[in-house]
Amino acid sequence: MRRARDEVQEPVNPVGAVTPLTRTEETAEVPGPLPESLAGYVSYLLRRVHAQFSATPDGTGTDSRDFLVLDALTGQDWASQLDLAERLGINRTIMVQVIDRLEARGEVRRTRNPDNRRQYVLSLTDRGRTALGSMRRAVAERDAQLTAVLGPEERARLDELLARLLPESAQPLVRGTEYLVAQAHFRLRRHGDDKLTGTGLRVRHYGPLSALVASGPCSQQELARFLAVTGPAASQLVDELVKQGLVRRGRDAHDRRRYALEVTDDGRRSLAVVTAAVHELAHDVAEMLGPGGEDELRAMLLRLLEAGEHSAGHPDSSGDISSAAGGESGGESGGESGGESGSESGGESGGHSGSDLSENSKSTVPARG
Repeated sequence: MRRARDEVQEPVNPVGAVTPLTRTEETAEVPGPLPESLAGYVSYLLRRVHAQFSATPDGTGTDSRDFLVLDALTGQDWASQLDLAERLGINRTIMVQVIDRLEARGEVRRTRNPDNRRQYVLSLTDRGRTALGSMRRAVAERDAQLTAVLGPEERARLDELLARLLPESAQPLVRGTEYLVAQAHFRLRRHGDDKLTGTGLRVRHYGPLSALVASGPCSQQELARFLAVTGPAASQLVDELVKQGLVRRGRDAHDRRRYALEVTDDGRRSLAVVTAAVHELAHDVAEMLGPGGEDELRAMLLRLLEAGEHSAGHPDSSGDISSAAGGESGGESGGESGGESGSESGGESGGHSGSDLSENSKSTVPARG
């Protein structure tokens, strides 16, 4: 079933505007040990598991949003296309395209709402029910593949806990582990970023800021390796922080050909703000999951990540972070003039960078992105 990574996470948000994700950020996660400063947060682990699931091919050509819509229409007609889009977390513009596609295939019938001519009533056709049956089998097979490390009772418990992270109105509509992971991830991301509205910060800034404060100056490649993200994703994050004056690119005292990232005084103050939001988000997650639920969900997400790493055949990353950083794709190439771009000198030899970003500060549980 074809994944829908770029649109499904942008539903209407009554609290505030959602920061759009670029393709670079959506494909940011790469294999590597998880930073201990992040691995304890369910919201972070959900992002990693969502990335792992999305990167796993399934060999079918069906769009995942088709299944979500058809499945939601099995029990009842839906009086508002916009309301259904919001409940399912699908961008309203994309929802129009999905309904157009399903209607063209004869799987959904769209009629004017007699009580409100501006709205459409959506109904599932007999052809749609037949198509849905095939999709449900494909979803069940894929979920079994993605969660093979868990037993049947554990899978059911995983789905139960993930559903608790969704709004009550959406819980009956979103079924299937992969879809629950995606929607829970998107909701927690929005929920966390809403706490930072007006600050110019995002929850995702916590990782690089906390790492740089803890380690001291380091190269962008080392930061990417530490966070287990791609070079372009690290560059995007650093550019955001540099633009706001929270991080500066100075010269590496041990190698003048490359840059060392340093947190500014404003950056340290901002870290305190984003840390408070991260802790509030973690508290909210614990409340949603109930007693013991957070520990249960964290343990299962870590098992899924470890299994994904092993099945993909990626060796565990180990050794000195600087020596391995030079091969990072999208990394730090020569010719940097010190502007907003995230590149650094291609002459980096992997020598001492003056940072303390080492594998000692990483979780031994690997991640697959």
